Amino acid sequence: METEKKSHGALIGSIIIIIILVIGGIYVWQIKIKQMKQEQQRVKMQAVAINAANLNEIKMLEQDLNSTNTDLNINADAIK
Repeated sequence: METEKKSHGALIGSIIIIIILVIGGIYVWQIKIKQMKQEQQRVKMQAVAINAANLNEIKMLEQDLNSTNTDLNINADAIK
């Protein structure tokens, strides 16, 4: 009687598929991390731009306030 030869083809094929899935998962994970970092950088840049715009607006308001003539030429003693 001859002994049956067992084929390991199915096992090797399964291992290759698992390795491919793991590599694909790592690749997708890295892409997600890169996208998150880019989004965080974009949000930071927007915050800086908003702060700069607010500072410019405050400076313009201060200049307007400083240039406004608030002297009403009214004598407070004469009002009595």
